[in-house]
Amino acid sequence: MKYKTCVSIAENSSNKIKNNLKQALKKSDYAEVRFDFLKTDDIPQTLENIKDDLKKVVCTLRPKSEGGKFEGSEKERVAILKLISEYNPFLLDVEFNTIKKNKELVKYLKSTKTRLLISWHDFKKTPKFSELKNKMNQMGKFSNNVKIVTTAKSVKDSTITLQLYGQNKKNSLIAFAMGDNGRLSRILCLYLGSPYTYVSLGKPIAPGQFSVNEVKKIINLKMN
Repeated sequence: MKYKTCVSIAENSSNKIKNNLKQALKKSDYAEVRFDFLKTDDIPQTLENIKDDLKKVVCTLRPKSEGGKFEGSEKERVAILKLISEYNPFLLDVEFNTIKKNKELVKYLKSTKTRLLISWHDFKKTPKFSELKNKMNQMGKFSNNVKIVTTAKSVKDSTITLQLYGQNKKNSLIAFAMGDNGRLSRILCLYLGSPYTYVSLGKPIAPGQFSVNEVKKIINLKMN
């Protein structure tokens, strides 16, 4: 079995995103482009610049309330999500908190046949397992691509999040924990069924993130 990676790209210029994306896709199966790091006016041109590679790109436009950088209004952000969907990326990451309260957006994304990744993050802690399981089931109503990320204060927190794989029946699930205590969960999730794990080209984008080269070394060690 081939374990896959997705390089997170968070740059503030269209050219940097294009250059890093080319580099990322030489080393990795997929890349995540964090459009929230760009100025809003630069997003349409960036989509045009990278449209040939979007079939391997997870597109993310994270608001500040969800740990992202997007500073515009929610109305503006939803309009950009719709624009991105028209380019038919590999996956469009939409937060569970966004999708569950916006029926009009759900309807629009269905009309464009966009493959959605429904995501939920807890940047402070790891909730109880029962809460995570319930959230996973609720998220699965919007897409079978589900991403649940918690913050590990201890190694036990990591195991709580990883237990979701044992309860997962139908979803393509990405579940791991952030932070130093969650670092190993970014590798273990691959062996439990995650379609890929998020990595960096070098400098971590998120707490505890490995580089793509580090993950490849670890996977090769485990497979040999």
